[in-house]
Amino acid sequence: MAFGRVNPQFQLEDQGITGLGNVYYNLIEPALVEQALKNGEGTLGLGGAFLVSTGKFTGRSPKDKHVVRTADVADNIWWENNAEMSSEGFDALHNDMLEHMKGRDYYVQDLTGGADPAHAINVRMVTELAWHGLFIRHMLRRPDRAALDSFFSDFTVINCPSFKASPEKHSCRSETVIATNFERKMILIAGTEYAGENKKSVFSLLNYLLPEKGIMPMHCSANHADGNPVDTAVFFGLSGTGKTTLSADPARTLIGDDEHGWSDQGTFNFEGGCYAKTINLNPEAEPEIYATTSKFGTVVENMVFDEETLELDFNDDSLTANMRCAYPLEYISNASSTAVGSHPKNVIMLTCDAFGILPPIARLTPAQAMYHFLSGFTSKVAGTERGVTEPEPTFSTCFGAPFMPRRPEAYGDLLREKIAKHGATCWLVNTGWTGGGYGTGSRMPIKATRALLTAALDGSLNEATFRKDANFGFDVPVTVRGVDAELLDPRSTWEDPAAYDAQAAKLVKMFADNFEQYLPHINEDVKAVTLG
Repeated sequence: MAFGRVNPQFQLEDQGITGLGNVYYNLIEPALVEQALKNGEGTLGLGGAFLVSTGKFTGRSPKDKHVVRTADVADNIWWENNAEMSSEGFDALHNDMLEHMKGRDYYVQDLTGGADPAHAINVRMVTELAWHGLFIRHMLRRPDRAALDSFFSDFTVINCPSFKASPEKHSCRSETVIATNFERKMILIAGTEYAGENKKSVFSLLNYLLPEKGIMPMHCSANHADGNPVDTAVFFGLSGTGKTTLSADPARTLIGDDEHGWSDQGTFNFEGGCYAKTINLNPEAEPEIYATTSKFGTVVENMVFDEETLELDFNDDSLTANMRCAYPLEYISNASSTAVGSHPKNVIMLTCDAFGILPPIARLTPAQAMYHFLSGFTSKVAGTERGVTEPEPTFSTCFGAPFMPRRPEAYGDLLREKIAKHGATCWLVNTGWTGGGYGTGSRMPIKATRALLTAALDGSLNEATFRKDANFGFDVPVTVRGVDAELLDPRSTWEDPAAYDAQAAKLVKMFADNFEQYLPHINEDVKAVTLG
């Protein structure tokens, strides 16, 4: 039986999905919370937040992502980074999932990816769990209710956590699978309850589709000066580097916290909400994000809470360090009502350096910007992916390799072209360690990071005196008002300068070794970027 609002010409039966139990179309937040509670999927928390555990999967499973090799995409996919699935394996997976779904209740959300209507895609999300419907309703953009009467999707995502895939039969790696078929315009997700797979599957779609239109898809947050969308900044970075925290500046207007496009008209958010890490969340340092954890409908994932008082423990990472909350953009008071901005005036690349070598901020030339964008150096933070229990130094090209269907140079060339055309200033910001590496030093003070970013965004940092970094060749400010000068010189923060030099040499070599893979595909000026 069908409930809710849906295009009568585009029900699941019209897509060949038949024999289900009840199907709930486009339920709004209160109804989804009711369904989730009725199904025993979680707990109603303080303020009406929905508290849920995702079981053994508390992060993404990038090794279980597959792309179906079909003629229309075979020459465009970065196969070294995207596991191949056969058409036959996908068809078997699809058929077996549909059979497994029969008799069960499902939840459908008809949503949009992209705040710019000229470049948005319609996505139908079919979820086994009601709270997944609530999650993705926050994360994507919600059409007007009247528009649902004529909604047709460009792509359909089916998420069935209770189904276990068969590697032999379904041409995949394990019982967990995230499979994209561009020819059939479909994504199948099975064997994991981690909700982040829903949103990242749509991000990966846009990462493939938009470059064909000359649009740069970006794993970044974005904001602009209050009342001045022309002063837009974007913040590239992997999970845990501070994209959400640093873009949620109360003195600026938030465009979005994770995924954006850069078109000929400017910057636009892909999403309608935020997915923020909550470990050690501080009500003083991050009051707006903290407040969302007790607002109605916010999905709170994998947080320990008092069963009697329902109070959340922001410091207990016994379930995972990747505890999160998902909420609509309008829960942030300074969020943009349009989710669009101008061409970025500043491009910030966030890195979490677990070695403690990089300075807290550095100014990059356009060639250096492309070098560091393709390098994508950071550290995977504990819990972000399965098996990561402490920071791991890594190179994730474009600051988002798991979501890049095309070769990195396709995105690097687009970024370089747009930076040159629109005159953006580029910065590398280290939110990782200082005074030593992980286990010896300490995390970069967020107060200092905010002061440096404020100076970069208001233009005053360009007037500072800079020195040339001996290891990486970029410009580093010598003094910045409100920031300890010693912090700006990482070597001086180490007790043993010789140990710093030795570790810096190792990091320089890591960069050089990693970058060899891009040398056949890049321009001479990027090749000429010297390290020291």
